[in-house]
Amino acid sequence: MQIKKYLAPTLKEAIAKMKAELGENAIVLSTKIIEADLKAGKEKMFEVTSGAEDDYEVAPRIKKEEAEPKKASFETELKRLTEKIYGKEKEIRKKDIQEKPQKTAAVLRDEFESVAETLSHRDVSPENIKTIIKQLEKYTAFINTKNIDSYVVSTIGSLIPTSAFQVEKRGEAKIISLVGPTGVGKTTCIAKLAVISKILHKLDIGLISIDTYRLGALDQLKTFSEVSGIDFLVAYEPADLVKAVNKFKKKDLIFIDTVGRSQNNKILLESINQFLQAVKTDEIYLVLNTTSTSKNMIDVAEKFNVINYDSFIFTKLDEAVSCGNILNLVTKINKPVKYLTNGQVIPDDILAADAEFIANLIYTGKVII
Repeated sequence: MQIKKYLAPTLKEAIAKMKAELGENAIVLSTKIIEADLKAGKEKMFEVTSGAEDDYEVAPRIKKEEAEPKKASFETELKRLTEKIYGKEKEIRKKDIQEKPQKTAAVLRDEFESVAETLSHRDVSPENIKTIIKQLEKYTAFINTKNIDSYVVSTIGSLIPTSAFQVEKRGEAKIISLVGPTGVGKTTCIAKLAVISKILHKLDIGLISIDTYRLGALDQLKTFSEVSGIDFLVAYEPADLVKAVNKFKKKDLIFIDTVGRSQNNKILLESINQFLQAVKTDEIYLVLNTTSTSKNMIDVAEKFNVINYDSFIFTKLDEAVSCGNILNLVTKINKPVKYLTNGQVIPDDILAADAEFIANLIYTGKVII
C-alpha cells in the first residue's frame, strides 16, 4: 500500500483531491489540521492521509472546474466513515448489553446467597428465607449491590402484620387483657400501657388483677397504682371480675392482668378463659418473651389460642440474640404485632409495632438496648 497526503484549505477540498487522483475506493487513514502561521504567510490547511494499493490507477487530469467533487460524494464518504467508526462502537455496545445481564445475574445470585446466609444466622426459618429470596427475584431488574438491603428489609416487612393501639374516648370503658406464660412481663407491660394512656392520652384508667396465685403479684400492681394514681381492684373469681368492671364502667380504659400459665396446662388456661368470658373483653394480647426459640413461641401461641387472643406483644428485646423468631411466629400464626418492649423502665421501654422497624431489627441483628 502507498501512502499519500493531500493539503487543502478545507477538509472537503482535500478529500476531493484524493478522490480525483485515487478514485472512489481510496481510503482515508487520518486527517489533521495544520494551524495558520501568519508571520510566514501560511493559512490554515487540512491534511488528509490516504492509502492506496500499489497497482492503483491514477485518475486522468481534468479541468479545475470538473475537479470539484460533487456534494453527494463528500457526504457519501463522510457517511461511510461514520458508519465504520460507530458501527464498531455498536458492536462493542451490543456485546456489553449481552454480557451485562449475565454479569448482573451472577452478582445477584451471590448477593441472594449472602442474604440467605444472613437470614439463617438471624434464626429465620428456611421456609421464610425461601419466600424472601423468591420475592426478591421478582425485582432483579431494579436490585443492585447498593440497594439490595433496603429491598430485603421491605420484603421482610411485608410479611409482618401490625396493628395500632386505639386509645380514643368512646363513652364506655374499653377492656384490654394481657395473657401469656409465667415470667414474660405481662404486669410490667400493663403498667407501661396504663401510664402512657393516662399521661399522654389523658384517659381515665382502671387496673384489675386476677393474678392471685403468684407471690407478690398483687403487691407489685398495688404499689404501682398508688404511685401513678390509677385505681386498682382485685378479682378472685369470675363474679368478682364482673363487679370490678362495673365499678370501673365510667373509665375510658380497663386493663386486666392475668396469671401466668404454662401453655401445656389446659385446665389452668381454661380458668383464665372463664374469667375473661365473664366480661366483654375488647382486646386480648398474648405476651411472649423474644429470647424464646421459634419452636417454643409457636407452641405457646397455638395452645393459648383457646383464649382467642387478638395480637402479640414481644418483650425483652434487650436480652435477645436475634429476632428471626418474630417473623417465624407471625407467618405461622397470622395475627398482628401490637407492641415491643426492651427493658423494665416504666413507661419508656415500650414501642408501638412498626413492620419496617421490626424487619430491620431482624435483618441487621441489632437488638434494642
